[in-house]
Amino acid sequence: MALLARRREVDNVESIFGIKAAGRLMLEVLSPWVQDLGLLIEAIEPGRPAGAPADWQPGAVIRLPASDKICHNGVVCPQALMAAADTAMVFACAAAWSGYRPMGAVDQTIHFLRPVNFDVLADARIVRIGRTTTFGRVMLSSAADKRPVGMVSSAYAML
Repeated sequence: MALLARRREVDNVESIFGIKAAGRLMLEVLSPWVQDLGLLIEAIEPGRPAGAPADWQPGAVIRLPASDKICHNGVVCPQALMAAADTAMVFACAAAWSGYRPMGAVDQTIHFLRPVNFDVLADARIVRIGRTTTFGRVMLSSAADKRPVGMVSSAYAML
C-alpha cells in the first residue's frame, strides 16, 4: 500500500514540467544552432516554491557559457544574449503551461545594460498568460558577479 502511494507521488511530480522534461525539450524542439550554444538548464519553476514572495512568477533559469564561439573581442555578442533570452522564455512558457506547446515570438525587445565576458544567467518569468498570447520578461545577469547585463520583454503567440 505504501509503495502504491509513493508511486502516485512520483507520478504526480513527473506530470509537472521540470528539469528532465526541459532536457528532452532542448534536444527535440530547439534548433541545432541553438543547441550549439551549449545552454545549461539551471532551474525550472512551474509552481510556487515554499516561502516564495507574493509576486513570484513561474519561469526558468538557463546559463549561457561564455566561449570563443559567442564572444567578439572577449565580450559575449548581443545575438547570443538574445538567443539565450528567447530560449529561456521557451522553457518558462513550458513550465507555466505544464508542458511544451508550439509557439512563436511576436515581439521581443532587449535593452543591453553593460558588456559581459563571463557566463550569463537568463532568468525568464511569465508575466501574463492570455487566451492566445503569453507575455514574459528575462533578466540577463553575469554569473560571475550577478550584476545585470540585459533586460528582455517578449510576447509569444500560442500556435
